Amino acid sequence: MTNDHQMLALLLFSAFVAVTLGITTWVSRNRHGSAEEFYAGGRLFSPMENGFAIAGDYMSAASFLGISGLIALFGYDGMLYSVGFLVAWLVVLLLVAELVRNCGRFTLADVVAARMAERPVRIAAGTSSVTVSVLYLVAQMVGAGSLVALLLGGTSEAARSWTVIGVGALMVIYVSLGGMRATTWIQIVKAVLLIAGTIALTVLVLLRFHGDFNQLLAAAAERSGHGRDFLAPGLRYGGEWTARLDFISLGVALVLGTAGLPHILSRFYTVPTARAARRSVVWAIGLIGGFYLMTIVLGFGAAAIIGPDAVRASNAAGNTAVPLLALDLGGGAGSTGGTVLFAIVAAIAFATILAVVAGITLASSASVAHDLYATLRRRRARAKRYSEVTVARMAAAGIGAAAIGLGLLARDLNVAFLVGLAFAVAASANLPVLLFSLFWRNFTTRGAVWSVYGGLVPAVLLVVFSPVVSGSPEALFPGVDFQLFPLQNPGLVSIPLGFLAGWLGTVTSTEPPDAAKHAETEVRALTGAGAV
Repeated sequence: MTNDHQMLALLLFSAFVAVTLGITTWVSRNRHGSAEEFYAGGRLFSPMENGFAIAGDYMSAASFLGISGLIALFGYDGMLYSVGFLVAWLVVLLLVAELVRNCGRFTLADVVAARMAERPVRIAAGTSSVTVSVLYLVAQMVGAGSLVALLLGGTSEAARSWTVIGVGALMVIYVSLGGMRATTWIQIVKAVLLIAGTIALTVLVLLRFHGDFNQLLAAAAERSGHGRDFLAPGLRYGGEWTARLDFISLGVALVLGTAGLPHILSRFYTVPTARAARRSVVWAIGLIGGFYLMTIVLGFGAAAIIGPDAVRASNAAGNTAVPLLALDLGGGAGSTGGTVLFAIVAAIAFATILAVVAGITLASSASVAHDLYATLRRRRARAKRYSEVTVARMAAAGIGAAAIGLGLLARDLNVAFLVGLAFAVAASANLPVLLFSLFWRNFTTRGAVWSVYGGLVPAVLLVVFSPVVSGSPEALFPGVDFQLFPLQNPGLVSIPLGFLAGWLGTVTSTEPPDAAKHAETEVRALTGAGAV
């Protein structure tokens, strides 16, 4: 890393921060402080704008850098991440988008509480949403600390710590001052930058191989040292049965978890109608699908041009594959083109982290204020609405501080594991209660509460007793061994438990299901009649 790289990357970082802070300041002067404005941006965004914002919310640094790095190191097995992340959106499009927009107001708990006893359901759903958001947030903060510090040439503990603190402070400013409207525009700007940068790199990779993708794959396989096995399954997830089950568990969590992520569900409330929500998802699928196709080209391009050994030498997890590829495509180390392209990739990675953490922070602060606080402290309608927004801003600061602290403590933890855990918890606790509430006529309050906790608690406990925390050299506590569960991702066990707990709670409940409320929810979900 040269001083030119660092200076140019810093200038581009500063430019993005200045633009996004300008957006936040402008929005904060033109808002009127209502809950609808803070949580949903006034529901004024078009399907195209919201589609870009959803894509910006979903395409994290793990997608841009992590997946390409995994493909560069493991070939076919790394590519399967791209497939899992994309296929998840079919579940969102077919089962969730329109119905959630019609039934809810600001959060997941709104959908469930529409036909249940409000207090216990909101507390359970709010607790689960905050847990998922904080896990996802910590993953981004850990990535920010290690990745951005590395890109800037500062791999010391102090540089990583200050990076985490800086990202946390910026996200609190974005959310508490600008709310959903500022966060949405930041995500739109980030999505445009990310897609434009990815297109440019993809074109340069294909030009290097004269547009022949087969030649690219052959060169990647040859340089990998694994030959044709690099292009076949099994390099990362073959071998022992635990590795294969882990892959299935991760795949199930990724495919089902997206539909339960609070910061993704909250995006459906920023458009005026359910039809607009569905069109938003169609826009998002197009953008996200194109992006993940390009990450495949970038991953195999890094394997062919840089080589897995050089990528692994720079970063064992492969997170620097794309920056190294950009440096080579621009002309190599020391060249002007290489310096510029490297700095642009670094700035895009930084923009990606900032936009994603802002969206997650907003969703979690909304759950704290709208679900937990509003349920525990009932007030008059007008005072309650005002206090909710105030509490949401305070919650954003508190969650930001907690994320900074956890990010500093967990900075040596595997980022991919944290993201996978967040998806597993979302699929275990949020998705079962959401689907049961929308589609099961006999679902009851006890079933809803049991469904949330029946997925949330096992998911967390299974991770605590997994090889990720103890019992292996790569564990969080390598010196002790209290491992009882052999898999790293709990989804294969905890997701069925969430559905089972919801069914068991319902069939053992003495409360009769409310047929009238179910009919009202069904009509509202399918037609939009009475939707906010």
